[in-house]
Amino acid sequence: MLWAANTVIRKFSTSYAKLQNKLNLALIGQSLFGQEVYTGLRKQGHKVVGVFTVPDKDGKADPLATVAEKDGTPVFKFPRWRVKGEPIAEVVEAYKAVGAELNVMPFCSQFIPMTVINYPKHGSIIYHPSILPKHRGASAINWTLIEGDKKAGFSVFWADDGLDTGPILLQKECDVEPNDTVDTLYNRFLFPEGIKAMVEAVQLVADGKAPRIPQPEEGASYEGIQKKSNAKVNLDQPAEAIHNWIRGHDKVPGAWACRCPVTLYGSLMLNGSVPGGRPLEVEGASQPGLITSSGLVLFGSDSKQLQVRSLQFEDGKMIPAARYFSPGDTTSVELTEEEKKMAEEIRVCVCVGILSNVNVIEDTTDFFKSGAASMDVVRLVEEIKEKCAGVPLQNEDVYMATSFQEFVQMFVRRLRGEDQEEELVVSYVNINNMTLKMPYQCFIDGRFEDAENGKTYDTVNPTDGSVICKVSFASVADVDRAVASAKQAFEDGPWGKMNQRDRGRLLYRLADLMEEHQEELATIEAIDSGAVYTLALKTHVGMSIQTFRYFAGWCDKIQGTTIPINQARPNRNLTFTRKEPLGVCAIVIPWNYPLMMLAWKSAACLAAGNTLVLKPAQVTPLTALKFAELTVKAGIPKGVINILPGSGGLVGQRLSDHPDIRKLGFTGSTPIGKQIMKSCAVSNLKKVSLELGGKSPLIVFSDCDLDKAVRMGMSSVYFNKGENCIAAGRLFVEESIHDEFIRRVVEEIKKMKIGDPLDRSTDHGPQNHKAHLDKLVEYCETGVKEGATLICGGKQVNRPGYFMEPTVFTDVEDHMFIAKEESFGPVMVVSKFKDGDVDGVLSRANDTEFGLASGVFTRDINKAMYVSERLEAGTVFINTYNKTDVAAPFGGFKQSGFGKDLGEEALHEYLRTKAVTVEY
Repeated sequence: MLWAANTVIRKFSTSYAKLQNKLNLALIGQSLFGQEVYTGLRKQGHKVVGVFTVPDKDGKADPLATVAEKDGTPVFKFPRWRVKGEPIAEVVEAYKAVGAELNVMPFCSQFIPMTVINYPKHGSIIYHPSILPKHRGASAINWTLIEGDKKAGFSVFWADDGLDTGPILLQKECDVEPNDTVDTLYNRFLFPEGIKAMVEAVQLVADGKAPRIPQPEEGASYEGIQKKSNAKVNLDQPAEAIHNWIRGHDKVPGAWACRCPVTLYGSLMLNGSVPGGRPLEVEGASQPGLITSSGLVLFGSDSKQLQVRSLQFEDGKMIPAARYFSPGDTTSVELTEEEKKMAEEIRVCVCVGILSNVNVIEDTTDFFKSGAASMDVVRLVEEIKEKCAGVPLQNEDVYMATSFQEFVQMFVRRLRGEDQEEELVVSYVNINNMTLKMPYQCFIDGRFEDAENGKTYDTVNPTDGSVICKVSFASVADVDRAVASAKQAFEDGPWGKMNQRDRGRLLYRLADLMEEHQEELATIEAIDSGAVYTLALKTHVGMSIQTFRYFAGWCDKIQGTTIPINQARPNRNLTFTRKEPLGVCAIVIPWNYPLMMLAWKSAACLAAGNTLVLKPAQVTPLTALKFAELTVKAGIPKGVINILPGSGGLVGQRLSDHPDIRKLGFTGSTPIGKQIMKSCAVSNLKKVSLELGGKSPLIVFSDCDLDKAVRMGMSSVYFNKGENCIAAGRLFVEESIHDEFIRRVVEEIKKMKIGDPLDRSTDHGPQNHKAHLDKLVEYCETGVKEGATLICGGKQVNRPGYFMEPTVFTDVEDHMFIAKEESFGPVMVVSKFKDGDVDGVLSRANDTEFGLASGVFTRDINKAMYVSERLEAGTVFINTYNKTDVAAPFGGFKQSGFGKDLGEEALHEYLRTKAVTVEY
């Protein structure tokens, strides 16, 4: 009936339908899980007549007690229910006095007497994290992993006098992923679905529909809590069995091997070729291990690989496995006066309080040799975070710096951010007359890491179809880790506590670093997206730098207002508003401007004070990952920015569904935008901004400057190879100048140089990826079949790579496919309109479900203003095109989405308004 596990859990909330039958309940248990079950039961209308939980620890109440006390629910904090196996009479009487009809036990670490279990009319139900009858006992999740089960799950059962042997009320199961841990299983399924199941089970009892299915003895198992002495790993077995043993023992008690001995933490199955590394003899293993840049690679008896991230030695010292052969850092940093004060506060206020048995904390005092245990580690880290401005510490840091002097040195380096650079693992490539430092892994909590499942994919150079490198393919578990990191950074880290001007200073520094590395960024953009290098340098990268500088200036100018309200005499009232960040935001960007789209959304998000998890397009992840490297150099705290390359269907969907994300910003297609909006609404009603598809009209009147109209009209279509969200999807040219306009366009197209985007004289590079090129060819074939006149282009260029000929269609009628659908490529779609028919062409221009951008060319300012007022689009260009600026809001109407990027309005997408009224 008992279950305890050391896990990192997240808060989960949902709503429950109001049903007719209700019960008086006693909740017996603890933890955030118990708190959420309590909240869910009350929402459903049941009455909790008493909460029985554990006593306060270090002056802090258990989360279940905290929420119940706030609601006025009677709370009892008994240290025990039995003495020498016998119930304590006064405890049992206090319990009986509340008059419960059912005991609900969501998480209980105490032994509850059967007199209490059986006392209510309906008895007691309890949650257990296994698919009973398998894995009865306290370490069920651990044994699920140790034994390599392919399914995990939980049971809600009727408590009896056996050990998890009572009849089953309901059960639910989930798949176990290859690299799942206790934490990922709990966070992904056992915690959120367990809460729902407990509430559902209570309602079944209330409605008289709860089954009592006897547990079979067939398949039943009981495994006790593992002790350190029994946790030695057998390395002479298949890699998966070794991996299961290590991950099943992770954190407590830890799987250990004979060398030293050393305890192994953070196991990950690997696929693919054997990585390079330094050999390490490992006693009992079928072949030597390898110390690589990512950790210790071990080989099973089947020659398959697994990777271990951290090693802990007998003295309690823990190191990243990748640093096994590295000499210890003997250079010490000199502390400033302020840092010395912090060190003494740690010594006096924290360490003395925890190590109460030590009279004097010397520099050489070892935390663990002085009697500290794992709970003391948690307390030390949390107290230091509270006292020292949220310095980013983790429990593992204590294991890696066990003496007071080592800990202070580590703490000061962490405070200064000096230890962040060395953690980054990147690769190098020689291209464009430079050596590029090019990250390729997921960026989570300030570090580059392989995906949890070890998967990678190829990112391809569209110039020749060659593979640039293998990039980590993020999993759902990686999303959950990134969101947890961003949540921690927002709620407890220095970012949320930072002065707004200091935040702006960091964003200015980041913009300076982007400028310093602009040639690298533009080169990566060219080889990964096909953008012409000179355009990438000026626009893709240049506007990204401008965007960060613009929003860095906004950081200390975000403010509310004061509002006069009716005064209730004799008192006076003041109402004011506060603009507050939302929390963790998700950003999903497209492949046409990989870095610029990142900047447009993330700069406003960060300036507002949020943290973020960003998913770049699967086919263009590299500038986003290079950007992540620069954020570390800039001193952006860990967890504030997380970047996950991978698939939209997996990563993007999980971001849409995640309950801890408060806002999602998306640029992409309209169908995907609709799906995202639906998922965001269903999950937790998160805020959404969408910049979606377009079919932007450009109207060219005969009284225009024709030279300029031709030049800008071509730019409106062929800029960035037509892979431009505001590209003019359809040109309406007045009849009297139509033929001359087309003649000049074709003449200019013949002068365009198509080729290698790194060649400074190239005008037109390759399309972004092969699937898009194929779609463009099919688009042109459809136009021809429908009767449009193909003036030039329409085919793939006969050369290696994904090059599309600049294309012109005329005689396009309103009903045709190419008149209605966006090509997102270098395809000019031209229709005539009758001379002087202003209202007629306006009606045709607005006859689309899209409304992102539009344009008009005329020397008549009255006509220009008349047309601009009536065009149904978020942006209107007059006698120009593509002229966006970081200070001007950008976004669409109708099915082109809603919400704004850029300008002051973009900040409001990432802020919430709170009204405060004070009576004085």
